Amino acid sequence: MSATILDSYDEAVADIADGSTVLVGGFGMAGMPVRLIDALIRQGATDLTVVSNNAGNGDTGLAALLAAGRVRKVVCSFPRQSDSWVFDGLYRAGRIKLEVVPQGNLAERMRAAGAGIGAFFCPTAVGTPLAEGKETREIDGRTYVLEYPIKGDVALIGAHVSDTMGNLVYRKTARNFGPVMATAARTVIAQVNRVVPVGGLDPESVVTPSIYVDRVVPEERA
Repeated sequence: MSATILDSYDEAVADIADGSTVLVGGFGMAGMPVRLIDALIRQGATDLTVVSNNAGNGDTGLAALLAAGRVRKVVCSFPRQSDSWVFDGLYRAGRIKLEVVPQGNLAERMRAAGAGIGAFFCPTAVGTPLAEGKETREIDGRTYVLEYPIKGDVALIGAHVSDTMGNLVYRKTARNFGPVMATAARTVIAQVNRVVPVGGLDPESVVTPSIYVDRVVPEERA
């Protein structure tokens, strides 16, 4: 399968519906698909559930989407840091919901969605408020919590280079949640620095195969 290579960020996100669950890649600003998020703000979809590592930085990218009032709920690991004032203000005002998920669990729940795993037991969060209301089981003398997959209607991810089929290569720490998010969403849209012809990527360097990618928007083409 081949992805569709588009010239417009706005075209790439045009069909994202109100109420969608949107997986947003990035670790802070590393790998954050800012141009796709900006296009989503212009597009106007609202009542969104956003799944990301954190709840936005400063006033750009994911924080700008929150500030625009488009997000109903955030599912993340780190909702608060020194520059998360947008989320902090919305949460304190009761204008946004939050589900905190430990970082490893967040990645594994999306990986499970992509792998077709119905649920899994994990020791993280046992004995904390994050485990309240969840099924627990003792296995080999240790207590585990049952966790369910996180699936997305759409994943917005950032990668370094794509070929014209949609095979993706990431750069350094920008390879964070993008690979698992690409397997866990119905539609995957990638923002990349450039697109090269098929054969222009070392197959051993490809992290996300094109079968997971639906649309690619490059800043430039080789």
